[in-house]
Amino acid sequence: MPDPACLGLMANALLAMVLTSLVCGVIGSLIVVNRQVFLSGGIAHASFGGVGLAVCLGLPVLPVTALFALCAALSMSWLSQRARMFEDAVIGVIWALGMALGVLLLNLAPGYGVDPMSYLFGSVLAVSGTDNLLMAGAALADAVLCAAFYKGFEAMSFEEDFARARGVPVVGLYYLLMCMVAVSIVMVMRVVGLILVIALLTIPPLMVMGRVKKLSSMILWSIGLCLFFGVLGLVVSYVLDLTAGATIIAVAGLFFVLSLVLPGRMRRER
Repeated sequence: MPDPACLGLMANALLAMVLTSLVCGVIGSLIVVNRQVFLSGGIAHASFGGVGLAVCLGLPVLPVTALFALCAALSMSWLSQRARMFEDAVIGVIWALGMALGVLLLNLAPGYGVDPMSYLFGSVLAVSGTDNLLMAGAALADAVLCAAFYKGFEAMSFEEDFARARGVPVVGLYYLLMCMVAVSIVMVMRVVGLILVIALLTIPPLMVMGRVKKLSSMILWSIGLCLFFGVLGLVVSYVLDLTAGATIIAVAGLFFVLSLVLPGRMRRER
């Protein structure tokens, strides 16, 4: 007979995957079509500095890390806008500094009771009810903001110069998107970790891009694929006793490779 405690953990993990899919489907689609994947990866890695800062100061990890991630995202965005020729170098520097700061701050907090690996690589089975509430808040905020500024995001994503000419606040939407990315990454880091989250953000939209004609369709398909990968990864990790976060990403990566080998298998938008 299944252990009730184990079933409870799996139910909580499944809820976490549903919420993660909503967040990653929306944000992932926007960063892929806007070609901001590398910048988003830099934000994810730099956010580890916030984990170290929270632990060192004895403060709640998620709020401090979210604030740190916002600062990192705005700094990267501002600097990359003003040094486009060296954008990748600027992102790489802040990326490395954030990771290094996180490690050093953890070294300065002897006897800390936090496993940094759970933030780097995720621990979906350890996600708490509070974590799910925070992810639900992030998913709701992303949905509301995406709906409110959908036309602007769509114009910025596909015809940036035309959008500027029509008076669309492209710069403001760019910074808003980066803030959404920062908060969303931190909210889902307990599921797949800061190292692996960029894969879950980008693999589903990449599989869909070119097979649909509308941004809204891309978002919906990405949410569905992300949920499919998450549930299948959880089942495989449970059966084979593997790390859940890494298994989810491995499953997504396998299907991504298959989509490249069999491009005609994916349903196309009419």
